[in-house]
Amino acid sequence: MEIADLLTGPEAVLASVKTSGKKALLAELASRAASVFGLEERRLFDRLIEREALGSTGIGGGIAIPHARMGSLTTPRGLFARLAQPVAFDAIDDRPVDIVFLLVAPEGAGADHLKALARVSRLLRDRGLVDKLRATENAEALYALLVDSVQTQSAA
Repeated sequence: MEIADLLTGPEAVLASVKTSGKKALLAELASRAASVFGLEERRLFDRLIEREALGSTGIGGGIAIPHARMGSLTTPRGLFARLAQPVAFDAIDDRPVDIVFLLVAPEGAGADHLKALARVSRLLRDRGLVDKLRATENAEALYALLVDSVQTQSAA
């Protein structure tokens, strides 16, 4: 599973999200994912909140990978967001988050969901890439960085 399989294009990238906090951020992501992937916004938001109640998806280093499962999907989908200003996210290192990759998977996609999470996590552990993502304010350029970095990693 590649990042290009998860991100449908630049429309699945938010370049400079302005938000007041974690809950508002999750609401914004649910709204955008609902319109891009044809999902029910309120249901997705509720699923994201339920998942966060189990433990924060803030993985440290200013990065979060919120995720949920939705029965209406047939394949995992992703939405990338670069925040204008970091927000508190209850991350494992207590650092505020400014890089977010929302992952939504089909209800019964156990292995695919885990593979997608692992792929996104590996991608966002690349400090050089994350620095470039933080320095880029254009959705198309962010999308290209995310997709091209995968092709570069695969070729190495």
